[in-house]
Formats: sequence, structure tokens, C-alpha cells
Amino acid sequence: MARSATRAIRAGQAGLAAAGPTAGPTTGARIEKLGDAHSPLTKLAADAIRKRILDGTLAPGERLVEAQLSAELGISRMPVREALRTLAAEGVVTIEPRRGAAVTAYTPEQVQELVEVRATLEALNARLAARRRDPAQHARLAQMLAAGSKVSSRSDLMQVHRENTEFHEAIAQAASNSVLRELVRMLRERTAVIFAPHAPRRAAQTWAEHGAILRAVLDGDAELAALLAQRHVYSAAQALPPGLRAASADTHAHATARPAARRRRA
Repeated sequence: MARSATRAIRAGQAGLAAAGPTAGPTTGARIEKLGDAHSPLTKLAADAIRKRILDGTLAPGERLVEAQLSAELGISRMPVREALRTLAAEGVVTIEPRRGAAVTAYTPEQVQELVEVRATLEALNARLAARRRDPAQHARLAQMLAAGSKVSSRSDLMQVHRENTEFHEAIAQAASNSVLRELVRMLRERTAVIFAPHAPRRAAQTWAEHGAILRAVLDGDAELAALLAQRHVYSAAQALPPGLRAASADTHAHATARPAARRRRA
């Protein structure tokens, strides 16, 4: 995780650091110790584990052993346990009785279901954002569109993830529906483990799709904004590895074919 998130003095944390193991087996890249950090250890541990999951260091289905993680992070097992519960609530980690925690692994059928629901709700979000016409929110969207994207295929995965989250949160704020915002945020957290590892390579395409959605919202074209938001989710699903992508391919083709069919009939 970022160096700035782990660098701090020992004051007030010495007891916690001493309580937990400070050495042990490691897997993958070396992780900086968190035991001396100022911020709540649970949050720092969750951030560190989440990053490793989203960047693919920890693969879907891989077991997450508390003792090993606490040794790697340089903290006691309690904040690691709480961090795993936090990630389980997000859908990134699965905890099973007597088996412990593991990185959530979705079947192709589950991916299809998540994509279908998220595409529908993201479309509603964009439609409402275009209809609400709140001056302050639309000024924020216009600023985001003018600024453009700062990511590329060479960008750090977490930078891509942050920009993507900021975009979707901005649309949700403009939609001004708190129930919908929470539902979409929950789905976004659950699908992050599916989409995030593959996000950097389609960063340019993602921004092009984001820009088109922003323009439709700012123009007040609710139906176009909804259509583009729906297609955006299915487009991301199409970039998944074949084993996951195949399940949602028919749904994606159906969703993008219907508008063309309507135009031919008109």
C-alpha cells in the first residue's frame, strides 16, 4: 500500500505493535509494516488487503489466513480479523464457518446476475441525474468533463479505481436518490473484485464512455444517459476473461441491439 499510509511515529502504538507478531511467512511482494501507523489499524489493514485483492496479487478463492496476514502487516490478529469482516461486508471477501476467509470468487452465472442488476441501476442513476438539473451538481459534472481523465493503461490500478469511483459517486450525487446511491455503491463494491484487475488496460475506453455519459447528463438527455450508462457496465463485462465474460455476452448483445431495432421499426 502507499508509503504515506504506513509511515508514522511509534507514539501510542507501541503496545499494539508489541502485542502482535512482527515476523512470519510472506507471500508475493513485501508489505510495509502497519503497526506504527497513526490511522486506525483496521482501516489500514482493510486498505492493504483490498489493494492486493483488486490488483490480482491475491486471486479469487485464495485463502486469507489471519496469522499470516498479521505477520506480513506487522500488527496483531484482531485488526486483521476486523478488516476481513469489513471486506466481507463489501463482498470482496467471503467468510465461511470452520473454513475461514477467502477472496470472493464469483461463478459466471453470478457475474451475469451482478452485471444485469448493476447495469439497470446505473442506468437509473444516469437518467435521474439528467432529469434533476441541480445547478451545483451539474457544475461539478461539467468540471469533471472539462478536466478529463488523468489515467491511462500505464496508470496505477488504485488510481484507476479511485477515478472510476469518483465518477460514479458524482453521477449518484447528481441523481439525488439516497436509496439508489447506497444500492449502487454496494454493487460497485461487490463487483470491484471482478472488474478492477482488468480496469487499467481499458482506461482510455472507460474515460470515453464516462465522457459520453457526462455529456448526455449535462444536455438533459435522460434516455441517452441511461442507455450509455447501461452499455458502459456491459462494455466492462465484455473485457473480462472468457470464463467470466461468456455468461454476460448474450445479455450485452441484447441490451445494445434493442435501440437499433427500435430505430429500424421507427
